[in-house]
Amino acid sequence: MTNTPINTLIMPDQERLAVQDHPYSNGQALRGQIVLVHGLGEHMGRYAHVIQRLNNWGFDVRSYDHYGHGKSSGLRGCLPSPNRLLDDLGMVIDATRKQMAQRNVAQGTPLILLGHSMGGLVAARFVSLAIRPVDALVLSSPALGAKLSGFQKFLLSTLPFVAPHLAVANGLNASKISHDPAVVQAYLADPLVHNKISPLLGKFIFDNGAATIAKAPEWKVPTLLIYAGQDKLVDPAASHMFTSLAPKPLLQSTCYDALYHEIFNEVDSSAVFGELRAWLDTRFG
Repeated sequence: MTNTPINTLIMPDQERLAVQDHPYSNGQALRGQIVLVHGLGEHMGRYAHVIQRLNNWGFDVRSYDHYGHGKSSGLRGCLPSPNRLLDDLGMVIDATRKQMAQRNVAQGTPLILLGHSMGGLVAARFVSLAIRPVDALVLSSPALGAKLSGFQKFLLSTLPFVAPHLAVANGLNASKISHDPAVVQAYLADPLVHNKISPLLGKFIFDNGAATIAKAPEWKVPTLLIYAGQDKLVDPAASHMFTSLAPKPLLQSTCYDALYHEIFNEVDSSAVFGELRAWLDTRFG
């Protein structure tokens, strides 16, 4: 994996997104450009091992930190506007396509979104609304369904209008991200990981998960959906529902029954990476 320096993408409101490129450099023809979209409370730096494999398979990768996450600016876990994460992804894709043109990347080179958890929701909602054209989508344990109590649902129906930027603990149980204790320990010790979420961000996740599932019958983009059957952070039943509704020719879906939420970070993730590679090989050989 070849890392370029972390760059800054300036948003229209002058907030800054941290962006990093990981170019493929093995001398063979480039197979595609992947934009990686991370999950709630984490950052792009946690995906080095995923990016390494994608590079090895012939893909350039661009990763970035969401507003309010990692090395990007913004209040931790907050949103200045309801659709900020979708708007930012649009800007990242625009900048990526511009950079591809500047590098004389061949026209028609596919652009693929890969999103995990909240990033999977952002990527899927982005695709469902056709905000920008993309060629394919990979969803890893996407947050299409949140596990909320009746009281939490009540709070989400009121707080976004009263205190939209009141950041509170997100309640995620870090011990359930992976069966690998080293992954959990590294997550808890990571200074760029935070546990904050605001009512506005919570409402975005809750509303857009349901809205994305509702759009599943109209799906138009080839998609790989891989998710954890033992997920304790998002509801795997939502991914199952999406699978049942989406057009079968466009969707390949696998539930890994024994895995926790971070399927790329499990004790044995060989089957997950194997499926991802085979799916990419089939479409972008």
